[in-house]
Amino acid sequence: MQIREQLELVVNDALKDALAKGALELDEAPSAALERPRDESNGDWASTVAMRCAKQAKKNPREIAQIIVDHLPENDLIESVEIAGPGFINIRLTPASYQSVLFDVLVQKENYGKGEIPEGMRYVNLEYVSANPTGPMHVGHGRWAALGDATARVMRHAGYDVYEEFYINDAGVQMDLFGKSVACRYLQLLGQDIPMIENGYGGGYIKDIAQGIIDRDGDKWVDVDEETRTVEFREIAYAEMLQLMKDTLAGFGNKFDCWFSERSLYVDGPDGTSPVSRSIKAMDEKGYVYEKDGATWFRSTAFDDEKDRVMIKENGEFTYFMSDVAYHYDKLSRGFDHLINIWGADHHGYVKRCEAMLAAWGRPGALEVMLGQLVNLYRDGEAVRMSKRTGEMITFAELIDEVGVDATRYLMLSRSQDQPIDFDIEVAKKKDASNPVYYVQYAHARICSILRKAAPAGDAEAVVAGTKSMDELIEKLFADEADLSLLTHESEIALMRKMSEFGELVSDAARDRAAFRLTHYAQDLAALFHQFYTNCHVLGEDKELEKARLSLVNGTRIVLAKALDLLGVSAPAQM
Repeated sequence: MQIREQLELVVNDALKDALAKGALELDEAPSAALERPRDESNGDWASTVAMRCAKQAKKNPREIAQIIVDHLPENDLIESVEIAGPGFINIRLTPASYQSVLFDVLVQKENYGKGEIPEGMRYVNLEYVSANPTGPMHVGHGRWAALGDATARVMRHAGYDVYEEFYINDAGVQMDLFGKSVACRYLQLLGQDIPMIENGYGGGYIKDIAQGIIDRDGDKWVDVDEETRTVEFREIAYAEMLQLMKDTLAGFGNKFDCWFSERSLYVDGPDGTSPVSRSIKAMDEKGYVYEKDGATWFRSTAFDDEKDRVMIKENGEFTYFMSDVAYHYDKLSRGFDHLINIWGADHHGYVKRCEAMLAAWGRPGALEVMLGQLVNLYRDGEAVRMSKRTGEMITFAELIDEVGVDATRYLMLSRSQDQPIDFDIEVAKKKDASNPVYYVQYAHARICSILRKAAPAGDAEAVVAGTKSMDELIEKLFADEADLSLLTHESEIALMRKMSEFGELVSDAARDRAAFRLTHYAQDLAALFHQFYTNCHVLGEDKELEKARLSLVNGTRIVLAKALDLLGVSAPAQM
């Protein structure tokens, strides 16, 4: 149980006792509902309960606050209480309460801060990136890759069961244009003087794919009929781009549970029906499908959409929206309680119609769309739009190659997804405190260095040489429990206070889909550690104090490493 929950129980007990003894007259005791004061000088926690029940109790809020304080039971959590302003109850905790937090960290290790599965949202489908397999991913896709993975990690630590999915847009007109573009480049490379098709894909990668076909098959496809050649080249190019996406994302640390093909939505299963037909039937049974002008429509205006949406055109072609309908119905059919889609901000117009279709199936609110803003790329403050190597768009893979996975992830996650990110390549590569990911990772490496110095020389050398793990060294170093009651310095308390926030932070970040908060937390924790290390000697002190401070150093390592892990960023033992 977190400190906040323990403390709320204490205050709630005070309220119940005051009611039972007649000091307060209320129909029922309200919840303490503690909050952290913005200014730490006002204490560790505060409650507005006195102001909230003043009208019902017919008393001045400050008088009510005093009654509550007078009825606080004996406890080991509260050091002092102050009634402030119109009736705030400001609470300052004992060092022992924070020492118990450190004890929990040391016992629970990487499980510290774990939550329980929220009611009614056990199984979550998180779909993200979902780029068209018609070219390399751009840096914006990189933001969704970082955001999706971190969101999944944070939600899992908070107790959700998250299934990560990539939707492959491998059907429709764009795939045919892709195949035709490769075919055109193929013929051009073999000497034919023909123009690129209208609206074709013109990137240098198209030429590379075509050259690869020539290297393998020569002019085999020149005299083949156009349709056959287009289909064959479309599938070759599709396979190559899809593999490039998979390789890039795997190298970035993404692990998708499913790569879902759009094409599969139109394929009949063993029961003789396809996801498309099943989704239309389910919507029709609810009375939200109708025919007009030879087309099949979804009555989305019944759910506050601005207009009804065509699913099947009068010529029998399926619309893009039809794929969305079938895909989301398929997700529901797979048993997910909640669906989360991460889309670019340019898809905002699709949100209402997609929410409407779930409402039509009787699942209002089951779809949540996270809309993300763009990434603005800079180099030393100057906007960057083209790759020096190719003269074209800088791809996600090129950014990773130049900057590295950790810096790319951390900086992509440094702001809320509804804000654009200004990503400076040169800042991301710096090895100093101006680079936030370096600053945090350096704190972790510094901690590991302290722990190695505290260990017997042979063990420390073995860790550096790679013949012994850091975990093995730590297990041996902390074989005996330390006396944590010795940790009373303000820098020590500040570190433990920050650790106490971790579980609540994870829970709130998961609930609000706000993984970016972990970057701020990691930087704050790293800064507090550096302050502690400046103010408190760790090694060479009294043996019992040294052991206690080493435990605090190790606890900081555990929480800092976990915060980085939830972001998908490594926690190096040496730098």
